[in-house]
Amino acid sequence: MKTSSVIRSIVDLDAQITEQFVTFLLRFASIKSLKIHCKFLEISCDGIAWISTWIAFIWIANSRNLYQMQANMLVGLILDIIVVAVLKAYVRRRRPAVVKDMLVIGPDKYSFPSGHASRAFYVLVFFTKLHTLPILFWMPMTAWAVSVVLSRLILKRHYLLDVCAGILIGICEALFLGIIWLSAETASSMIRFISDESVD
Repeated sequence: MKTSSVIRSIVDLDAQITEQFVTFLLRFASIKSLKIHCKFLEISCDGIAWISTWIAFIWIANSRNLYQMQANMLVGLILDIIVVAVLKAYVRRRRPAVVKDMLVIGPDKYSFPSGHASRAFYVLVFFTKLHTLPILFWMPMTAWAVSVVLSRLILKRHYLLDVCAGILIGICEALFLGIIWLSAETASSMIRFISDESVD
C-alpha cells in the first residue's frame, strides 16, 4: 500500500512537471514552429515504418558491403519493439490524452516507456557509435532525435518520465547490440533468410 502511494505521488508529480515543461517550451518561437512538424516526426520514428522501410532497403540496396550493418540495425529495431511492448504491457500507464489521430495496437495504447524516444536514440547511437557515419551527419541526426522526443511531449503522447525512460532504453539497446554485434557471416545468412536469395 505504501509502495503504491509512493508510485502514485511520482506519477502525479510527473504529470504536473510535464504540463509545466510543455507550457514553458511553447513560449519559444522555435518550439512553436516544431509543433507544425510534430506529426511528420511521429511518422519518421514509427516502429512499423522503420522495420518495413529497412527490410525494403535491404532488398533494394542488395550490397554485400552493407549486409552486416543492415542486419545488425534490423536486430536492434526488432529488439526495441519487443522491449517497449513488454514494458508497456507490464506498466500499463495511460497516455496523457486520448489518442484519436494515431493507430494504436495492443500495448501501444499505453504510455510508459516511449517507443519513439527509444527508437530515435537507438538509431542515433547506432550511427554515431556502432556503424559510424561521417561526423557531418551527427548534428542533424541528434537534432532529429531530440525533436522526436520533444514532439512526443507537445503532442501529449507521453509524460517526461516516459521519454526519459525511452531515451535510456534506446541507448542501452544500442550498447547491448554492440556486445552481440553480428559477424559478417551471420549477417549474410540472415539477409539470405530474409531475401530468400543466394548471398555470396
